[in-house]
Amino acid sequence: MAESLAGVLQRPARSALTALGTVLGVGTFVTVLGLTATTSSQIDARFNVLSATQVEIEDVAAEQDEFAGPGFPEDADARVERLNGVRHAGVYYEVRLDAADAVRAAPVGPAAGGEAVDVIAASPGVLNAAVPTLTQGRLYDAYHSRTRQRVAVLGAATAARLGITTLEIRPAVFIGDEPFTVIGIVGDVERKADLLLSVVVPRTTADEVWSGTPGRPDARMLVATDLGAAQQVARLAPTALRPDHPEYLKAVAPPDPRSLRTGVTSDLDQLFLVLAGICLVIGAVGIANTTLVAVLERTGEIGLRRALGARGRHVTAQFLAESGALGALGGLIGTSLGTLTVVTVAFVRDWTPVVHPATVAAAPVVGLATGVLAGLYPAWRAARIEPAEALRR
Repeated sequence: MAESLAGVLQRPARSALTALGTVLGVGTFVTVLGLTATTSSQIDARFNVLSATQVEIEDVAAEQDEFAGPGFPEDADARVERLNGVRHAGVYYEVRLDAADAVRAAPVGPAAGGEAVDVIAASPGVLNAAVPTLTQGRLYDAYHSRTRQRVAVLGAATAARLGITTLEIRPAVFIGDEPFTVIGIVGDVERKADLLLSVVVPRTTADEVWSGTPGRPDARMLVATDLGAAQQVARLAPTALRPDHPEYLKAVAPPDPRSLRTGVTSDLDQLFLVLAGICLVIGAVGIANTTLVAVLERTGEIGLRRALGARGRHVTAQFLAESGALGALGGLIGTSLGTLTVVTVAFVRDWTPVVHPATVAAAPVVGLATGVLAGLYPAWRAARIEPAEALRR
């Protein structure tokens, strides 16, 4: 070991450059594993929390039985909102209108902007679940729904197309021959963005006005839940709505965020570990080349050692020890730099740094193994040099 250390320190600049590849490889190895462990506790926040707290329930009664009728009961909103973890819930559907029932800003005239505007019949819970940002006015509530008021809430884009800029004059929109007082204009929503391009009216009002409209699509329910409750709500909602025929309703829950996190973390692990492996291979090639050059340069020294009684295995052990020392030194430095990188990134991002002790312990060993493997061929070449031939050189 002393002779190997002397051989390494005899040419410090070359030894440092030789170990640089291992430093980069091991440093990348530690950094990747450390940052992966650190970000695994943060990655949940990167997923869309709104998607993780949203459940859609579809009416599939017609698929089960053509004579089944509507899948949602009259008190569907109240039934689902009683479930634990539910914040808001409401039934909605798109009203299919004839060409004569276009949305207008006046009793007569062309449709808004020359194009048809969608009309969505929605319970008050749908608007609350969408988390809207109002620019003017208010949302309709349970009173408007219960008394079947002719009121409407418009998206900002739809209001602009209809020429409605203020609610102070109590403007109205006409859907066919039916006037609806505009009580609110929504500038943005966090869920169900199509509300911004539609005229939204109470579902009970739409049921009364267009009860005979042919081709009305199946209704849906939008449910906003607490974080972590979506899966449970999706399992319970069909039974709560239709205990007699829960199969009439299909609940679509978001995927488990933990499985998403695991998948993303696994993909990142594989990608960056491949990069770390490439760096280690580059480091191994550098050590092998340097050790092989050292064997050629030190042929006379090898011959003298063999002449003084050293066997081939002794020469092999010496060069393996030198390449292993370079690898271990690079592994130690790389481990230190990798750990420092993890701590620095965590400090900058205001995270808690996480570095597994097994990673720190294994990284120098990885460097040592890389160095030993890289030195196998040069050491074997050194052991095969004949003493007499070496001394003649």
